[in-house]
Amino acid sequence: METLEVRGVSVSFDGRKVLEDVSVTLRKGELVCLLGVSGGGKTTLFNVISGLLKPDAGQVLLDGEDITGKPGHISYMLQKDLLLPYRTIEDNVALPLLLRGVKKREARKQASALFEEFGLGGTEKLWPSQLSGGMRQRAALLRTYLFSQDVALLDEPFSALDTLTKSAIHRWYLDVMERIHLSTLFITHDMDEAVLLSDRIYLLTGQPGRITSEIVVEEPRPRRQDFNLSPEFLQYKRRIQEQLQNP
Repeated sequence: METLEVRGVSVSFDGRKVLEDVSVTLRKGELVCLLGVSGGGKTTLFNVISGLLKPDAGQVLLDGEDITGKPGHISYMLQKDLLLPYRTIEDNVALPLLLRGVKKREARKQASALFEEFGLGGTEKLWPSQLSGGMRQRAALLRTYLFSQDVALLDEPFSALDTLTKSAIHRWYLDVMERIHLSTLFITHDMDEAVLLSDRIYLLTGQPGRITSEIVVEEPRPRRQDFNLSPEFLQYKRRIQEQLQNP
């Protein structure tokens, strides 16, 4: 059964249609990618899924419950980590719990219990400026997880990282997903990233944006070390390029 189901979503702004009849699914434990050019409506779709924007038509279902236009059910991490510079890492991560009314001491306790799991042990009392880019992303992802422990929406979460850091974070995130049973829907413009991480890839193209193709990546996660050098990897990339050029 699908954990998350988006059915026939259409959105217009000032009479201009941005999304038309978009449907996607995310099953328990999956990592699914939305791939497409800038301005194709991917972030608009995420705003609909998270409940921040009500669509003109369509539904968003979470475990069968209609959550269309109802924020607070699905966590959403933007491209930047958005850690508050005047709060410690511990208090940044605990923020979703505090917003839910959990007392500060208990919120810190619940957040701190996961620091080792997320590779953040020993950073609790540090400030965001004292962490590397990769560690800041880990903290932001832990904060996202504490907001909603079932489904995470990630909008280009790794794009600001250098290649080596990004590769390490990819491996780490897949491991964490497996251990905490998290389902992830993420946006990227990076074909390599999409093929290396995803179980399935939706291509969102055109004006207005439509799902024009769904590509299943058969290679098991995590990918083997040299997968990005294999003929299979290049075949997936070629297929994506062809679909993007001829939707």
